[in-house]
Amino acid sequence: MALKTAEEYKESLKKMRPNIYKFGELIQDVTTHKATRNTIEGHSQIFSAQNNPEYTELLTTTSHLTGEKISRYLSLIQSSEDMIANSKMKRLLFQLTGTCTGGRCVGWNSINAMWATTFDLDKEYGTDYHQRLKNWLITAQKNDITISGALTDPKGDRTKSPSEQKDPDMSLHIVEVREDGIVVRGAKVMICGVAASNEIFILPGSAYKEQDKDYAVSFVIPRDIEGLTIVETRRPSDTREEEEGFDIPVKKGGITQAYLFFENVFVPRERVFMRGEYKHTLSAVMNFILPYRAAIGGCVAGQGDVKIGAAILVARANGLSSKVFNDKLTKMYINNETTFGVGIAAAVLGKKHPSGVWQPDPLLSNVNKVHVATLPYETSVLAQDIAGGIGETGCMPSSKDFFDPKYGHLVQKYLKACSSAESRVKAARLVEWATIGAGVPGCMHGGGSPDGAKLVIRANADLEKKVQIAKRLAGIEEEIPDPEKKK
Repeated sequence: MALKTAEEYKESLKKMRPNIYKFGELIQDVTTHKATRNTIEGHSQIFSAQNNPEYTELLTTTSHLTGEKISRYLSLIQSSEDMIANSKMKRLLFQLTGTCTGGRCVGWNSINAMWATTFDLDKEYGTDYHQRLKNWLITAQKNDITISGALTDPKGDRTKSPSEQKDPDMSLHIVEVREDGIVVRGAKVMICGVAASNEIFILPGSAYKEQDKDYAVSFVIPRDIEGLTIVETRRPSDTREEEEGFDIPVKKGGITQAYLFFENVFVPRERVFMRGEYKHTLSAVMNFILPYRAAIGGCVAGQGDVKIGAAILVARANGLSSKVFNDKLTKMYINNETTFGVGIAAAVLGKKHPSGVWQPDPLLSNVNKVHVATLPYETSVLAQDIAGGIGETGCMPSSKDFFDPKYGHLVQKYLKACSSAESRVKAARLVEWATIGAGVPGCMHGGGSPDGAKLVIRANADLEKKVQIAKRLAGIEEEIPDPEKKK
């Protein structure tokens, strides 16, 4: 099958069994429902772009399995060039959609993570997980499907392991093993882009020990599989879902998050890629976070590009030259290129896993995650500062009031500055969208917490090597050990 068009993608979603709820309502059609339609439109632009000669080289590649042209989101990242394309693509798509398209990137990283993990599992245990994954991926590529990814478990009491919880369902786990597959129960929470996906790739949410082996599980399922209930969560834009016009500034993009509730879901054997091999759960998670944390720098750089452009539009509409804000704009540029550049460096300094997938440098990938947890917020503050109160305080009449036949002319009269009132408020709404609204992706905890990234940084920083460098340069031969911690 050829690459899907945007319309073919939407049709594939229309054919799926309704199992997504929001505000107590079962969503019959995710492509038209007010809670999900914008994220579908955002993801559909990927399909439009991959068929556009201007973008096709970046968004598509050749399958190493079939030799056919495929979406890059269904490929294996096999080189530093592939990883750089990952970052460039995420930046481009934020510029095109104005928001996150997480129904693709997390699933893509899940494929690559488990490609390496299943290779290692088969080598150690003689299993056939890697071949199962390969067979499934060939079908996924041929059908050009959209795959979201799910790692995060509810966890419950953070001081206890999954098997120690009062309720064993606080992390997704295996409840039955059959010859033809497994049955799982529990939940995955805060999962991005589920409504826009055809299938969901499940990974273990953490590193587990032997007593938690039932929680060491990875598989892929259709989004509408029997026994799975999905609840869309609330985003800041929900307060204006009934609004029209410029109150929803980006009509072709929007983030959705979801809780996935598994009630004895049967997963066929050929779709299971880990079943109890707890020793490899840490590597599965690490295999995921390396490419994700490297490339997320491109995503937030694209977000920053939108903030810069929108803020300057408001300033110009207010009558102020962009030169007035040179220092602030320069800082915004630096923030953007820092996250983008560190991600590129992580890609270049990575190495190839024996399975063939490329793994970015772990130190720089996690340094990038820490930057992503801080710099975009600073860029948001600067965008609000440049735009002025109209873009940040919320003191702006709605689109309905703006065009009201009785008093709309007054609203428009007093919102006019050096541009038309309509252009000014459209730009201001975009600043609001990108800095405090639904255009903001999860920078602080998306892809894991910054504190977790700092743990990986410390583990890969090689402190003693730096001490030896200093000793050699200073001409010190005496051993100066690190003092023992005081009890």
